[in-house]
Amino acid sequence: MSFEIHEGERVILLGPSGSGKTTLLNCLSALDSPTGGAYTFMSNQQEELDAVPRNNSEKMTSFRRDNIGYVFQFFNLLQDLTVLENILLIQELAGKKDPARARELLKLVGLEAEVDRFPGEISGGQQQRVAIARSIAKRPTLLLGDELTGNLDTETSNKVMEALVSACKQENITSVFVTHDEGLVKYATRVIRIDSGKIVSDEQTNNDSSE
Repeated sequence: MSFEIHEGERVILLGPSGSGKTTLLNCLSALDSPTGGAYTFMSNQQEELDAVPRNNSEKMTSFRRDNIGYVFQFFNLLQDLTVLENILLIQELAGKKDPARARELLKLVGLEAEVDRFPGEISGGQQQRVAIARSIAKRPTLLLGDELTGNLDTETSNKVMEALVSACKQENITSVFVTHDEGLVKYATRVIRIDSGKIVSDEQTNNDSSE
């Protein structure tokens, strides 16, 4: 399997369960090691990195912290922190605490009125939008998502994806998302279909908006 992702692309990895989508995503995030070949990452500073010195866990942790944002299928919000505090915590861990930016991100995903509420007090779709805002709060170069709408109904999924596209465009973030849902193709600029660990098609969609 060989491919290149360009700055600003919104890529969807589409395929059936067991096709290798999540494994590929984990390699892109440097959580897993590829069994062969290399993964080269171009940082904001245009330094070319071989992101596979796997014997150096400290370096890989630093790489993920500085470059990768991740949105999971399950929201993974801290229930005893408010919506705003969930984002501030991530900023603080990344050494980039900025309350004004945190509030702006929540406004970007349509949750400016929910900043002081706790995750258990808002809907699943709203929690996923908080997760999106949280994932881009540290200004990642690459945003990854694994079945991030898998637990949501169609209407809520569309709202979440619209918020995600808006955020990625405004923040100029490259994104790669795994799904088996054909309905999400309309939100991608590129669709890579994989099966049994192989790319079966790689197509540009020319979608430059979420509509």
